[in-house]
Amino acid sequence: MLGALTRPHGPGPFPAVVVLHGCAGFGLPDLAAAERLRAMGMIALAIDSLSGIDACRRPGGALAEARDALAARAYLAYRPDVIPGRIAVLGFSMGGFAVLDAITAVGTAGGLAPPGSFAAAVAFYPNCRLSSGVMTAPLLILMGSADDWTPASACRAMLAQRAGRGAPVALHVYPGATHAFDTPGPSRTVLGHRLRHDPAAARDAWRRVRAFLGARLSGG
Repeated sequence: MLGALTRPHGPGPFPAVVVLHGCAGFGLPDLAAAERLRAMGMIALAIDSLSGIDACRRPGGALAEARDALAARAYLAYRPDVIPGRIAVLGFSMGGFAVLDAITAVGTAGGLAPPGSFAAAVAFYPNCRLSSGVMTAPLLILMGSADDWTPASACRAMLAQRAGRGAPVALHVYPGATHAFDTPGPSRTVLGHRLRHDPAAARDAWRRVRAFLGARLSGG
């Protein structure tokens, strides 16, 4: 498993975040996310689970990423510059789906995580269709209302079926935003799905990430 690690200046120890990429593989958006997290005062480990393989047409990539996320968490927990109890996970698209798997309670649909694996989690536009929604860590989900790849309706259904069980889950949906709304670049179609950068939604999403992780990883 390859990856890129960014860390704030100073000896630490610091909170840390594992960053999970989408199905197209590891790239600049993941490095940009790691740099944003470093600027927030956190160590970030952006991992390359697929080593350049495009998994958008292949099943099973999210489960592999979730397992890698748990391994990355174990690595970070042993680093002297990381606070072991303050490690979060953040992912995009397939990586967001992997986030759900990585914090879903063992014994429920998609569950891999024993209690306490991660302190918090953020999922950008994940596939919520196969998750029980019973989480072991507080979760923030960020979606677009016009996402025709991983629709927000599936996440609303997941929240309804969990009936308040597990750690709290917050869902925020941006009106008119598509899949990958936070990724800069021209509007495009990928595998039949519309992708359009929405700068306002992206700014607000990262504002929410900062507040969410700051509250849960600060230790205050």
